[in-house]
This record gives sequence, C-alpha cells and structure tokens, in this order.
Amino acid sequence: MKKISSVIINFFKSIWKFFDKWLITPITKFFVGAYEFFSNNGTGIEKLLINRQSLVVISLIFALITFYAIDQKHISLIDNSAEVLYNQKVTANYNEALYVVEGIPDTVDVTLVGRRWDVYLAKQYPMDGVTLDLTGYTPGSYAVSFKYEQAVSSVEYKIDPSSVNIRIYDKISVTKELSYDVIHKDNLDTKLNIESVVLDRDSVIVKGASHQLDKVAIVKAIIDVDNISNVREGSTTLSDVPLIAYDSDGNKLDVEIVPSKVNATIKISSPSKEIPIRLVASGELDGVAIKSLTSPTTTVVVYGSEEAIANIEYLPVTVDVSGVKENKKYSINLTKPSGIREISVKTISVELVVDNIVSKDIEGIPVDSINLAEGYKVQAIGEDNRTVTVIVNGSQEVIDSLDSSTIEAYIDLSGLGVGEHSVLVKVRGDDSRLTYTSRTKEIKIRISQE
Repeated sequence: MKKISSVIINFFKSIWKFFDKWLITPITKFFVGAYEFFSNNGTGIEKLLINRQSLVVISLIFALITFYAIDQKHISLIDNSAEVLYNQKVTANYNEALYVVEGIPDTVDVTLVGRRWDVYLAKQYPMDGVTLDLTGYTPGSYAVSFKYEQAVSSVEYKIDPSSVNIRIYDKISVTKELSYDVIHKDNLDTKLNIESVVLDRDSVIVKGASHQLDKVAIVKAIIDVDNISNVREGSTTLSDVPLIAYDSDGNKLDVEIVPSKVNATIKISSPSKEIPIRLVASGELDGVAIKSLTSPTTTVVVYGSEEAIANIEYLPVTVDVSGVKENKKYSINLTKPSGIREISVKTISVELVVDNIVSKDIEGIPVDSINLAEGYKVQAIGEDNRTVTVIVNGSQEVIDSLDSSTIEAYIDLSGLGVGEHSVLVKVRGDDSRLTYTSRTKEIKIRISQE
C-alpha cells in the first residue's frame, strides 16, 4: 500500500512541476511584461486595462487558451497503450497425489491494455502469476481457461494463450531397481580410481500415468565427481545425489521419483603396478640388421582400475625402424593402454644399434594350425608337410642367442572345409630384432570330419 501511495504522490508532483514550468510561469511573465508595456505606452491602453468589461473579455480569452492547453495535455495522459509481460509463470491447482496432468505450459504472455498511467501502475504492482484451476476435475480431456488476478481494475489483461487443452490421468506407482552413473570421471586425479559405489537404497518408487511408467527402463543416481570435496583415497559420502528415470533409448522421462535424492558412499583407491617395458621394432631396415634396441628406462608404474592393472603384464613400445641403415636414437611418447589412467613416465629414450645381416636355417620347426572349424580335424599329407625349415635373418650376435623354441610356424585354416588343400605357411618369433621366413612356402593338408 505504501508503494502505491508513493507512486501516486510522485505522479501528482510531476504534474504540478509540469504546469508550473509550462503554464503558470509563462502566463505570469506575460502579464508582467504586458503591464510594463502598457505602463509605458499611453493612457489609451491603460484605460482599456482599467475598464472592467475589457478585463473580463481578456480574462475569458486567456481562460479559453489555458483550458485548451490543459485539455490537450490531459488527452495525452489518458491515451490508451498496451504492454506485454512475457514468460509469466503458470501455477496449476489440482490434487497432485491422485492425478497427472499433461499439456500445462510452464509460462504464458500477459498483455496489459489501458490508459498509459494505469498500465504503468499495473506494471509496478506485484503479480501473483497466472493460474489454471483444475480443482474438482477428474481423469479426461478438457479445454481450460487461464486466470489472472487484476492488480488494477481499469486495465484489461489478455493472456496468450487464453486457454489450453489438458489431459488428466490417474497417478499410479511402481517399484524400480536403482543403479548409478558416475559423470565427470575425467576430472578425477589420474592416479585415483573409483573402486566402488554403494547407495543407501537399492530401489525407489516411480509415480506417474500408466503410459509414462511403461516407458521407464531404468532409474539411475547421477554421481558427479565434481561434487566430491577433497578427493583422496578412502571412503566418502555424497549427499543429495539426484535420481533420473530413462527410457530404453536413454532419454530422460518426466516422472515423479520417491525419494528424489539418495546418499552414496564412494570408495576411492589408487591401484598401481610396476611393469616392464617391451621394445618392439616395426618396419624394414635398409640393408642392415638390429643388433640391439635398448632404453635406459626398463620399467614404469601404471595406475588404473583393478581389472586393468591385473590384466597388464608389460607395456609394449613400438619403434619404427623403416629405412634405417645406421645407428639411431629415438624419443618416444608412451601410450596408455586401455583401462590405464596414468603412467609414471611419459617419454623414454631408445637407442638402435645396427649390424651386418647374417642368415641361419633353423630346421624341424613343427607346423601348427589355427582357426579350424568346429567338428573337423586336419592332418598333413606326408612327413615333409609336418615340419619346415625357417630362415632367420639378423645380427650374428642376436642369432647366436636365439632359442629355437620361440619360433612358431603355422597355417590359417579359416573358411576351409572337408578336402585336400595347399595352405601358405606363416612364421613368427618373439624377438622383433630378427626376421623369420619359411623355406617351404606351402604345405598340403587334408581336412575331414571328426
């Protein structure tokens, strides 16, 4: 009420200042000037002003002029105007415990139409918002009009849209299992790992219309790593973790979840393991062989999940030696294997020493088979097809230390069925400093049913 009184008082003060500046002061100055003029210009004009009837006529003329000026200003003050109040919040009144209502907009626009001053007052007056009264409505489809409390009765309020089509459903509830997702994992210290998450409940109640609940595939607690303060090894409890329901396509669903938030106990660990580095040469050198491929860094410590740490035995580091014909030094950036979040060393130096190429035949390497279809068996046709001789090329020093049991000859039987076949022989070995070739390019085998 005080606010409205202050606005009205200020309005009348502004009107008084306007008339004082533009009407009263100019007229006063005019009469003073006229008096001085007539005082200095003969007795005829003086007599005219002294004459009572003349003064009445003059006063009437000035009154008409004054009325016209005021009338023109008055009209401008009462000109109609319109102003739009955008995004006015909509409040729906209905029994939320029993029903679900679809089709209610979050906001509407309200247009104020009336005299300029009234519209101004209406804008200053606190608004209670737009309401949609659904009290007493039962399940079904309805067209319902919005209501808006008029702050100033002389202003017309137009709501856009003025009404809305809504659908009311019975609210039902089902119990759903609760799982969780951890977001912003990348912001966690790379040496730390979230080992486990335990929620303070394993199920929740989901409420909504029948057709809404049919779409609920899963309810998840969304654990945000950024909300964990002072992240370190050990257990911490995160309160008020929000819950979200999703459909089978991963879309969020607008349903009621009871409770809407849970608490989560998070166990943070820092699993680590020291593993050796294994240097692997790739590519072909130019007329030389690898004598040695070494690095002063022989081990690294890796950090990651318990499963990833358990499954990794060494860190392979590939060194491209393509076209090399003399000794060379490398600086190689290490790549983190899958599941590994951090490596203690980021870059290592590698030294390649080359030597002259020598060859050696390794006889009697047995031929194994891979990718034989289920229900079949394979046998070599003749003794000559059971073993092969492997040519090993490399540095003399490396060949002299070679263990022939690390050489494997094999044939790939993918896609082969019953019958006799000539199959390409392939060879591989553990030492990447050497190259391996079978003297026998193909062998004959017979595949039959078991």
